[in-house]
Order: sequence, then structure tokens, then C-alpha cells
Amino acid sequence: MRCIAVINQKGGVGKTTTTANLGAALAEQGRRVVVVDLDAQGNLTTHLGLEAPCGSPSIYTVLLGQSSFAEALRETSTPRLSVVPSNIDLSGAELELASAIGRETLLQDAIKAWRGEGEAPADYVLFDCPPSLGLLSINGLAAAQEVQLVVQTEFLALQGMSKLVDVVQLIRRRMNPELAISGIIPCLYDSRLRLAREVLAEIRRYFPGEVFKTAVRANVKLAESPSFGQHVLEYAPSSNGAMDYRKLACEVIAQESRDSELSELPPARSLEELAKEARAAAAKESVVELTPTPPAEGEEAGSAVRAEDLPPLPTEAFKAPAEAE
Repeated sequence: MRCIAVINQKGGVGKTTTTANLGAALAEQGRRVVVVDLDAQGNLTTHLGLEAPCGSPSIYTVLLGQSSFAEALRETSTPRLSVVPSNIDLSGAELELASAIGRETLLQDAIKAWRGEGEAPADYVLFDCPPSLGLLSINGLAAAQEVQLVVQTEFLALQGMSKLVDVVQLIRRRMNPELAISGIIPCLYDSRLRLAREVLAEIRRYFPGEVFKTAVRANVKLAESPSFGQHVLEYAPSSNGAMDYRKLACEVIAQESRDSELSELPPARSLEELAKEARAAAAKESVVELTPTPPAEGEEAGSAVRAEDLPPLPTEAFKAPAEAE
């Protein structure tokens, strides 16, 4: 079983998008995949069309010992893809666990208990780490054997890479000697921009042999799909975003020879075969509108997030103190 932490301390570089869509692409290839939402914002949970009400089993209750890892697992609409959800409760976990003994390895202990001594219950566990290097990210790194760094092809994203590698090395020395960087995933890549091409070239030069060949292109379908609670392979199976994550999944599967438990799994299906299936599936689907017409009386609303579905805003928050009085 490969446990992979998807991480970067910088926000908005594509960690959650990569965890959801890479997990879906691996499941499409017949792998049993569990994705773990370690971010209190719960974006990964929402991305896959699920909710975790406060008090329900989630990664928060797992870390606090109130539920087991297996109890927090939720099935998704995609076969072989499960998620351990997150919710706003997780935002207080670092304070609640501040005095806990062994707080850095709570997730590692939960994973070991879930795995047991027999056959591994999954082929892949992907940890979607929050955009910080706090206790939750440390738990993800301690529970993983591999790290995949997600980097945006821009200068500021490149600037913090060496610091992140230092943190991984520190965790490896002090807590998790098995931890290693198994790949760097360039995201939000736009080949039309000279800056993006130059940054990608610098990343490949700085980390020779560690950067995946696939650079995930900036694609509007990747941005649209979370609002429908779907990964991109489900929402737009023939889009550039879907094809990029299928290619990335093939590269990840090619690394399975390093893991004795996964080395006997069947090889990845060809991209041509998957593309043919995607085109056939897309041909059966009607065009999806981002703002669908309101449902008729008695019909259920569509899955896209609409303003009327959101909780009301406190109007006083937008007033100056004098106006509020």
C-alpha cells in the first residue's frame, strides 16, 4: 500500500485538485484508492460531492480517537474511490492536540490500526495536506512513505521549494525514515507563457529526474468540476484536464515496481483506450451549464453551487463601525 502526501506550504497551487483527480484516475485504472482530507476547509470532501456534518466521523474524530479510520471512510460515486472527509471541526484540532502525547503520529497510528496484519485494504492512500507546515501536515508526512510536491509554474511557487525539501528531510531524520520525495507535479501550466516555460525548465534543472513528465495544464474544466461535486474525469472526461491526470496516473503506476505489494498489479491501461471510452461517454452526455435553469416544481435542484443555496451573510459585517451603530 502506497501512502502519499500531496503537499506544498503555498496555497492555490493545485493540491486538492491533484488529490481528487489523481485519485480518480488511479481508481479508473483499477486501483483501490483512499483520499484523506487534512484541510479544515473541507475542499476535497466538497470536490467529491460529499459533506461531513459537525460531529460525524471525519479525520477530526480519527485524530482525537473518537472514531477509527475505517469508521470515517465514505464511498464516492466513483468505484474503488473512498474519502475520509473533513469539516470545520478540524480547525481547532491543533490547539486541542497541543498537549497530546505523540500528537505528530496520531494519523500514522490510525492508518496502522486500519491496515492490520493481513492484506492491505487499499492500494493507495493520498493525503491532501493543508497549505501550511503545521501539525496536520506533519501528521500527513509522518503517516506517508512518499511525498509528491505540487508546484505552480510561477516564480513565487518555485521560491519555496528548497525550504519544503528541507522540511521533508527533517521529518525523515527525526520521525519517518521511510519518507522520500517520489515526484514533483507541475500544475496550472500554460505553455503559451514564456514565464511558465522558463519556470518549468528551472524546476526540471533543479530537481533532475524527480519531476513528472506530465505538466497539468490550466484548464477551465478543472475549475468548474468542484461546483458540481465531481472530479474532472466524471465531469468532463475528454477534457485536457482529464487527459493530463490520466497521464499522471500512468506515471505513478509505473513506480509500483518499487512496492512489493503492488508489483503484481496489472499494468496501466493505454491512454488511447481510456480516451476512446471518454469520448464515448462524452457523446452520451448533454452540454452542462454552469448556471442551470431553476428546477420545475417537484424536481430536485442541480448539483452546482448557487448563491441561494449558501447561508445568509451578516449584513453588519460589510458596514463601517459608525454605520453599524
